[in-house]
Amino acid sequence: MTDSPTKTTFLHALLPVIVLLACIVYGLILRPQVWGQPAIPLEIVFLMAATYAIGQLLWMGHQWKDIQASIVKKLSQAMPGLLILFAIGLIIGSWMVCGTIPMLVYFGIKGIHPSFIYIVAFAVPIIFSMLTGTSWGSVGTVGVVIIGVAASIQADLSIAAGAIIGGAYFGDKLSPLSDTTNMAALAVEVDLYDHIRSMMYTTLPSAIIAAIIFFVMGFVSPPLIGTHDLSEVATTLTAIDASFNFNPLLLLPPAVVLYGSIRKKATLPTLIFSVLLAAILALLFQDFQGVDVVQTLYKGFHTDMIQWVATIPENVQELFNRGGLYELSEPIVIAIMVFIFVGAIDHIQAMPILVDRVFSFAKTRASVILSSLLATGITNALTSNQYATSFIVGDAFKSAYDKQKISRKVLSRSLEDAGTMIESLIPWTTTTVFMVATLGVAYGDYWHWQLISLINLVVAPMLAILGIGCFYEEER
Repeated sequence: MTDSPTKTTFLHALLPVIVLLACIVYGLILRPQVWGQPAIPLEIVFLMAATYAIGQLLWMGHQWKDIQASIVKKLSQAMPGLLILFAIGLIIGSWMVCGTIPMLVYFGIKGIHPSFIYIVAFAVPIIFSMLTGTSWGSVGTVGVVIIGVAASIQADLSIAAGAIIGGAYFGDKLSPLSDTTNMAALAVEVDLYDHIRSMMYTTLPSAIIAAIIFFVMGFVSPPLIGTHDLSEVATTLTAIDASFNFNPLLLLPPAVVLYGSIRKKATLPTLIFSVLLAAILALLFQDFQGVDVVQTLYKGFHTDMIQWVATIPENVQELFNRGGLYELSEPIVIAIMVFIFVGAIDHIQAMPILVDRVFSFAKTRASVILSSLLATGITNALTSNQYATSFIVGDAFKSAYDKQKISRKVLSRSLEDAGTMIESLIPWTTTTVFMVATLGVAYGDYWHWQLISLINLVVAPMLAILGIGCFYEEER
């Protein structure tokens, strides 16, 4: 090693990114999609890329203590977001054991009516996703119930599936409990609630238009029969009702989070207060023991705790068995690995160098936003992983947004608009595979009814071009 590090060139900045992309293509695309082999975990993909990046920096003459300082600095910036991810696991578990989520699931399912099957298929998953922070969980539980009801009344399953998936993703994007929502805010260092409010400019109009269409389709393409067997729904409702004691006070924990969002209170203290309140309500209104509440906060809620009900339906187990401190351990570890890689290459300002060269054509605010949307869509399609997309594209465009004086919450929003929201529209992603397997509706049948994402792909670029909702008057 030399006393003076080698000056960073475009090639020096590019090589770590090429190695990362090579690891992604090999580990996440070629192995599972082409060769039928297990995919390499995303944590290992970024660990390999980070190892190469650090090795290159050492070869260039940089001192390990300086590289380590850059990594630690990046991790320290991420720590508030990582703490929120831990808190989300506590929220989900506490809301489950106190009966908040089960109560809302119960009354949500009872709202299904044959005359409005498509709009209900869109609206109910929104509620569940917002409260649980998981689009997959919403589709895999209440979505399965709704698609079963739709099939029993001979409704158009392609419309129902598109509505279910779209509703689940809309609710997920507006939920402070969502891992991808938190990741997008974390990746570009913006406040979680600022990020959510920013997304309202694109996803809310898209959702309203989609809801109107689904409502109209209930009359244009109504179910063929008006009476049907609701035995599966009845079994689900009976099990939930027997497992929990419902009380209007169970709405207090989500009310606390909603109040904190509206009043712009600090995110972490708001979430922890909601957890403590939910734990108290669980002891007051439910039949669980104190050890069950503690275990739920630790490892998550499990229906085995409901000892007074002989049999819990499998779909109820899938929805309720979740939460706890370790609920989001995988995205937390992935985030740490990503920040090790990003922190290393940040030492040589790799991403700003690459963005300045590759997107040198973007001279206006609109072109910068459009470029980030395009880069997000391509990266998500390649990686099939929004965690990686948020950090790769977010880190690449932060300086470009700052240079153009565009608020970073527009960047975090763009990461979701062209990333998370399109996952179910790309046939080879893990999301699409999950949706097809879970709902039993082919991709070719449902994708053109995933209206909210399709509309959002038009709304997001349109707002960028018109400058609406881009917060140009704000610094970040």
